[in-house]
Amino acid sequence: MSFGAAVAPAPQLVGSSTSGTTDRLAPQDHCVQSSGNDGISSLRWSETANHLVSTNWDGGVRCWEVQEQGGQIRALPKAQVNHEGNAPVLDCCLSPDGNTVFSVGADKAVRMWQLGQTPPNNVPQQIGSHDQPIKSVRFLKSSNMIVSGGYDKLLKFWDARQPNPVAQIQLPERVYDMDTSDTLMVVACAGRHILTYNVQGQPQEHERKESPLKFQSRCVAAFPDNTGYAVGSIEGRVGIQYATKVPGKDSFAFKCHREGNNVYAVNHIAFHKGYGTFSTVGADGIVNFWDKDNKQRLKGFPAIHRTISCAQFNTQGNMFAYASSYDWSKGSSHHAPNTPNEIFVHHVQDDEIKPKGKKSGYR
Repeated sequence: MSFGAAVAPAPQLVGSSTSGTTDRLAPQDHCVQSSGNDGISSLRWSETANHLVSTNWDGGVRCWEVQEQGGQIRALPKAQVNHEGNAPVLDCCLSPDGNTVFSVGADKAVRMWQLGQTPPNNVPQQIGSHDQPIKSVRFLKSSNMIVSGGYDKLLKFWDARQPNPVAQIQLPERVYDMDTSDTLMVVACAGRHILTYNVQGQPQEHERKESPLKFQSRCVAAFPDNTGYAVGSIEGRVGIQYATKVPGKDSFAFKCHREGNNVYAVNHIAFHKGYGTFSTVGADGIVNFWDKDNKQRLKGFPAIHRTISCAQFNTQGNMFAYASSYDWSKGSSHHAPNTPNEIFVHHVQDDEIKPKGKKSGYR
């Protein structure tokens, strides 16, 4: 797809429906059972095993063991916990050893769940809090701390053994999304603010800038090699930004998730750790795989018939989980309560995600 053209008006979606005619990217994609009764807000894989964790607007944090053999996939439900009062859960992450899930949401709490254990009243232990709902959470490997970002315009850093934050950082606006990769942390805020930090030891601000995209930031993802990040917006556009200078590489932006005059939100960006390529998923029900280094689209899947709210590659890169779920891009008035919220796992073929060589421009 080319980039640089004028922005078209946003489409009028009804509920979570799109123009797609199928419920999954490929016929053999596995439908995960017991995926919840409301919008799916995040998907995360363990780094040490094929354990998939989801968070949901129904208050649930769920875990499955996913098995793949010869391209055939099945997911076995393992456990579920719920935030207090079934408050919506907006994000989660796992510890590097894969044993602990940290989750955040509308109950303003940072919670910790030891997999394999059932907490009192099935509510995960609270290890921190904000004054407003918490949008994002990540684990910092370099310091063994948990970082949370909220609508109170704060980043807070937690040691799970202490009730008070180890540190906190005032932000210019509310946190919309956040990601980390080794020593790089990138935070996308309201007002199109983007901040990057070096989190090797004491967090140090590296840069703050205005998003290269003209409209509200929707998602952000750090490059696996820590040199930069990708940011997606509500206007069907992605910005590739380098936080450090890389010879022969320049920042740029490109258009995606558009059809004619219709422009759709880019809901989530996920990088493949092996190849450094990435996916975008959108309110148009489409998944695309991209190669930023060669500036080309590797794979464009047919639209499914619901918006895709989030997605994630597993650590090995051979499985891709995605949520067919209302993304709330049209607000509560367009929410269709009886619409299924489903998670699928796609077996990733190497030729779908592996770089193909240099071409000019996105196609």
